[in-house]
Order: sequence, then structure tokens, then C-alpha cells
Amino acid sequence: MKQLALDFDLAPLPRLANFVSAGNEAALAHLGLWVDNPLRSPVPTYLWGESGSGKSHLLHAVAGELMARGSAVGWLDASVLMPPTFDNQWDVVCLDDCHLYTAEQQAAAFNWFVNAQTPVEGRARWVLAAGAAPPADLKLREDLRTRLGWGQVFQLQGLSEANRRAVLRRAADGRGVVLTDEVMDFMLSRFSRDLSSLMQLLEYLDRFAMRTQRAITIPLIKAMLENE
Repeated sequence: MKQLALDFDLAPLPRLANFVSAGNEAALAHLGLWVDNPLRSPVPTYLWGESGSGKSHLLHAVAGELMARGSAVGWLDASVLMPPTFDNQWDVVCLDDCHLYTAEQQAAAFNWFVNAQTPVEGRARWVLAAGAAPPADLKLREDLRTRLGWGQVFQLQGLSEANRRAVLRRAADGRGVVLTDEVMDFMLSRFSRDLSSLMQLLEYLDRFAMRTQRAITIPLIKAMLENE
């Protein structure tokens, strides 16, 4: 699937409010309670599901909204090759892409988890983590794997084909953009099918169409890719 290198300002910021919750209402409600009150009893939370089900969207949304309210967030994902030591100023710890962690990242994640949940001094902190499999199936060191399954565990359901098309259609209509069935078929067959990527693609197509004063068609999409 084609992955566009989009400008950062074109990508909508992940928020709980713009997460399509079909099938995942319980997980979304749970995260919303934490964002509204991060001092709740710090039972860890683990999200799992297939690629494109919205795990990273939700972790970024929670981290962003908590930081906007003045909370300090410790963040670790597979791209952080040299994880820092645990910071006692963190209010929340987010561990994304746990299934991809190297041995060094696993060691750091375990250290963060222990320090967050059972600190030497001060209050315990919430740990929000995500991976591609349930905790029992993660190929991680045993002490980390078992801790990820300590608290609330939610399986995220990916959007059905019909729901994905409906969301894409509504987003296009909201922009005043006409997406023919042919164009939508092309987008869904040639690009990453996770909703966040599709929304970014629609944003980019809309701006490219406005700049070139053309309707969104398959030739326009191909021209945009050549322009990139």
C-alpha cells in the first residue's frame, strides 16, 4: 500500500473526539474517563488489535489531551531507540507498539511500568499501553508481558469495509468534495486502508484539487503522486 509523506500540518491531530468508535465504544469511554480525571485509581490499561484499528490514534489522542491540560507524559514506541530513564515528574506513561520492542526497549518499558505503578515515593501513575496481540500472546520478556495484562484490556475492532466507506464519504461531503465510487475504490485498493491514513489522503487530495482547480479523479490522484 502506498504511504504518502504528508506535511505535518496537513495531518489532523489525533483526538478522542475524532476517533470513529464503531465497535469500540467501551474502550473510548474508558479513556475519556481517564482524560477527564488522570488521578483516578491507576489501574493499567492495554489496547490491542490489528493494524489500522486505531491503537496509536488513541494513545496519541490521550497523550495530547493530557499534555494540553498540563500533565507530563512519558512516551515510548518502537521508534525511540534510546529510551530515557523514568522521570518522576511524569503523570502518565504511554507504551505504544509493544509487540515491536527491542530488548532494550522492553527493559525500559518494564522499568517505567514498575516505577509508575509502584513508585518508591509519591502516588502511582496510570500506564496506557498498546500492541498487536493480547498480553498473553506477546513475544516479550515475561515480567513485562504479565504486567501489561494486569489491568483493563480492550480489543479494538477495525472498521468494516462498509463503515470505512461511510466515514470517508461523510468526511468528503463535509468538505464539499465529490468522491465517485470509482475514486473511492481506487483509494481503498491502492493506499493504506486504516482510517487515519485515509483521512490524511482525503485532506491532501482536497488541497491538491483546490490548488490545481480540478475535480478529484483517478488521473488527479496519479498526478498528485507524480508531483510528490
